[in-house]
Amino acid sequence: MRREEAERLGINISRVLRKALEDEVRRRRLERLKYRLEEISDILDKIDIDRIVKNIREDRENID
Repeated sequence: MRREEAERLGINISRVLRKALEDEVRRRRLERLKYRLEEISDILDKIDIDRIVKNIREDRENID
């Protein structure tokens, strides 16, 4: 595609490129975030919530 043709068609090249770049940056950020969340979820799955709650309750009882 030529610049002249785009201009003739009334296409604002800068606006189109800016929008495309913003969309790609957003897509890649979301992709990275999804990957990191998958990593973190593996770690969080190993945490025993019942044990944590029990320890907190024991600590509170010992404070009194």
